[in-house]
Amino acid sequence: MSNKTYFNWSTGKDSALALYKTLQNPLFDIAALVTTVNSDMERVSMHGLRNELLLKQAKSIEIPLKIISLSGNVSMATYDETMKTAMNELKSEGFTHTVFGDIFLEDLKQYREQKLNEVGIQAEFPLWKENTKNLLEEFISLGFKAITVCVNAKLLDESFVGRIIDKQFLEDLPRGVDPCGENGEFHTFVFDGPIFKTPVDFKIGEKVLRSYQSTEDEEDQCFQTDDKLKWDTSFWYCDLYV
Repeated sequence: MSNKTYFNWSTGKDSALALYKTLQNPLFDIAALVTTVNSDMERVSMHGLRNELLLKQAKSIEIPLKIISLSGNVSMATYDETMKTAMNELKSEGFTHTVFGDIFLEDLKQYREQKLNEVGIQAEFPLWKENTKNLLEEFISLGFKAITVCVNAKLLDESFVGRIIDKQFLEDLPRGVDPCGENGEFHTFVFDGPIFKTPVDFKIGEKVLRSYQSTEDEEDQCFQTDDKLKWDTSFWYCDLYV
C-alpha cells in the first residue's frame, strides 16, 4: 500500500530529479506539491520566480499544488508557526510522508526532521548523500531542462544567471562551487523533462543584482557572525515571465 505523500517543490532541478525518482517508487503516492511563496512579491521564496510560472509547472506536472504564503521579512518564529499549521493541515488530510530534494546539508535535514516529527510526518530524502556531479549529469541525461534564476554574486558572475543547465555549464563552474549548487551557489527553474506533460513556456527578462541586510534581532539571526563565515548577501537574479 502506498503512503500518501506531499512533495516539497522548489521549482528547481534537485526537486525535479527527486520527484522523478519518487514517482517511480511504489511506496509513495505523491498527491500534492507544496511550495512557499513570498506574499509581498508574489514570487517563490528564496529565488524570486514569479508565481505564474510555478502554477504553469504544477499544471504540466499534473499534481495538485498547495501554496504556503509568507511575508518577505518573516521571522523564524512566525515561519515555524506558519509551517506547523500547514503541516498539521496536511496531516489531517491523510498525508503521512513528505519528500525533499536535499543532498548533503546535515543541519537543514535535522531541522526538517525535527519539525516534521512534532506533527507525525515522515521525511524522505531520495538524493541524500549522492555525488552532486553525478546527479547533475543524470538530470541532464534524463532530458530535464533548466535555467538559472539566481546566483551567488560572490561566487558566480552575471554570465551564470539566466543560463541553461547543460554539460558546458557544469564544465564552466569555478572550482569550489558545488555542481548542484547545494550550498546556495545557484538556483534554477525547470521547464521541461520526463515529469512534465508539456514544456513550460516562458520569456527571459532583465538581470538584476540585489543585496540584503541581516536582521538586527540576534534571536532571529540566520547570518553568520564569525568574520570567517560571513553570509553572502548579494545575488544576481534573472527575471522570467509568461
